[in-house]
Amino acid sequence: MNSSDLKLIVKEKYGEIASQSKGKNESSCCGATGCCSSVDYSIFSENYSQLEGYNPDADLGLGCGIPTEFARITKDNTVIDLGSGAGNDCFVARALVGESGNVIGIDMTEAMIEKARANAQKLGFTNVEFRLGDIENMPVSDSTADVIISNCVLNLVPDKEKAFGEIFRVLKPGAHLSVSDVVLRGDLPKGLREAAEMYAGCVSGAIQKDDYLKIMTDKGLININVQKEKLISVPDEILMNYLSQQELDAFKKSGAGIFSITVYAEKPAR
Repeated sequence: MNSSDLKLIVKEKYGEIASQSKGKNESSCCGATGCCSSVDYSIFSENYSQLEGYNPDADLGLGCGIPTEFARITKDNTVIDLGSGAGNDCFVARALVGESGNVIGIDMTEAMIEKARANAQKLGFTNVEFRLGDIENMPVSDSTADVIISNCVLNLVPDKEKAFGEIFRVLKPGAHLSVSDVVLRGDLPKGLREAAEMYAGCVSGAIQKDDYLKIMTDKGLININVQKEKLISVPDEILMNYLSQQELDAFKKSGAGIFSITVYAEKPAR
């Protein structure tokens, strides 16, 4: 599939997800409806409920980490959240920047933007805004952000080099990012790589960990550090939707794995 087709799949899936509950999203492979049938598994998501700023209405259970945990966000910062969904990470970031800071969420799905804006209005926040836009072409001026965060989203962007180029552009000199994402070690079986549902479910859009970090380096980011890494165990019941038993056995023996990582990096100061 080409880039436009992949983006359309993501928009359609996450448009559906915007109207679903957190519980239903967690039971369906990062929200890809039908992907996990009726099997109830929380594969990727982390528990946000103890964090200051957490709002249950904004938590759709779609993340694979807690990027704000390592993002070194301070008072007065301008924070940009890429793929902001219903606003979960934005509201946690807002608690860290305070009344004098600013938080900008960017998402390409209209239904998510509407939901996030409604949540912000309900909470009475005037320093959190949500912009409809593409991570590969952000609706943000150069050198805007003190911190960029993202949670289980960049793996869904077809052109990751362009996305990290945009990240570099909108960071202030000396500013930094902390992103949680899904990466691979070893090759996924063909059935998983080609499954559109698994793309929208954050798996087949993932790339090799070393390639991911190399793109960041190639785009000029420095002091790159993997702050957290964990193996994601996808249940056999899910994998069997896309693989034969023989393919599944071979995948398990291959040593390949799907991982959640949280990565820190900086834009060089002038």
